Formats: sequence, C-alpha cells, structure tokens
Amino acid sequence: MNKLLEKFEKGEPSIGTFAQLNSAQVVECLGRTGLDYVLIDTEHCMAYPGVVSASITAADAAGLTPLVRINEITRSVVLQALDYGAKGLIIPAVETVEQVQKLVKFAKFQPVGNRGFCPTRDGGWGYDEVSLQGTEAYFAQCNRETLLIPQCETVGCLEHIEEIAAMEGVDGIFVGPFDLSIALGCPLEFDSERMCSALERVQSACKKNHKMAFIYCNSAEEAKRRASQGFDSMTMGVDTVALIDAYRQMVDTFRA
Repeated sequence: MNKLLEKFEKGEPSIGTFAQLNSAQVVECLGRTGLDYVLIDTEHCMAYPGVVSASITAADAAGLTPLVRINEITRSVVLQALDYGAKGLIIPAVETVEQVQKLVKFAKFQPVGNRGFCPTRDGGWGYDEVSLQGTEAYFAQCNRETLLIPQCETVGCLEHIEEIAAMEGVDGIFVGPFDLSIALGCPLEFDSERMCSALERVQSACKKNHKMAFIYCNSAEEAKRRASQGFDSMTMGVDTVALIDAYRQMVDTFRA
C-alpha cells in the first residue's frame, strides 16, 4: 500500500522533502533519514526523463514513497511519471476546475478517468502480483493508491477549492504558501489574516471530503506547527538548500 495513504488512513502525519539535485544517489541517501516520501521536482529544475525514472527507482529501493511534481498538464507528462512508478503527482499552478478534470482523465484509469494502459514499471511490466490478477484489479489499485494532488497556490484554485477537493480522482491538495501568499497580495506573510483564512478553507475542503492536506514548510519547527493545525503531510525543505545549510554550518564551526 502507498505509505502516505496508509498513514493518512491511520490518522498519522507524514513528512517528506523536495529533490531538485537531479541525482538518484541523493534520493537514495534521503532514504536513510526517516522521511516518508521524496517529491521529485520537475517544475523548478530541469529533470530529464532518465533522471526522474532513476530517482523513482532509487526511492523505492530506499523505502521512500516517490512523488513527482510535473511541469505541465499534458497526457504525455502525466503518463510518463506514472508509468515510471511515481506513487503520486503534484500539479503546480492549478487555476481551474477544468484543468483538474483533465488531470483526472489523464492520471486515473477507467471508470474514473481514461489513463492510457501499457505494461510498465509501475505494474512490474505486467508481472507483479496485482497485475497478474488482471486489468480490473490493476486499474482499481492504481486508482486507489496513485495520488493525484493539485497544488493550491493561485487565487483561481482557492476560489474553486471546495469543488476541486470534492472531485472523484483528486486525492488531496498541496498548499504552496509562497506563491499563494503572493497571489493573495501578502507576499511571504504566512501568518497574515488572508493566508490563515485561505489555509483554513483548504483544510476544511479536504476534511469534508476525506482528502489529504499537504503543505510546504521551511523547517521542522514549522512542520510541527502545521501538523498541530491539522495538516496531514508536511514537505520540509529542499535538498539543494539543505546541502548549503549543512556545509555552511560545518564551515562556520571550523572557522569559529
């Protein structure tokens, strides 16, 4: 079972991080940290298909649930990440209900959507235990455990959040606080009245529809605070920044 979904069903929070270094070895190292998942980012960095595929494989081997943030809403981009074995997709900059309907069509198999079928890595090329039970069992498992998570970071998404969260095929909402705060006219004022109201609205829509509420956090302290506010999953930091911070600390300690 998808580890994130399993934790959500048990009422346990999950934690992950963004991977932007384009390295399967980095992803493998993240598997030694106690994180639940890694979010392989193709929006803010140039990640080639071979790197994404290798990173997903490394995550699986290291015990991390691999998610991919895609960079556009097209059939090929959605299908490629899922065929590689991504256990979920994060979709940035969603503006409309129609965009999410298109995502569901591309990402979910019938009868929920119309995802294209081919024996690929996510089903063991047709030879894993579920795939051998037939397409009906395989389709059902993918529709249940492959997470589709639109990212709420625009005014358009926030204005339609109740309808989006209620859609069949949508498994949760990922809040991008940086871009959402900018869109709301309070850049990086994460505790402003407008932001707090927006976060409460997202959480309420998710809870009403039994969907997962994700949010990005800059630190472990912030993640703990968001968990206490009721968010189900906290994505803490980015591997690039963590690398810089770790080496800066070592250099500063040496030079002190």
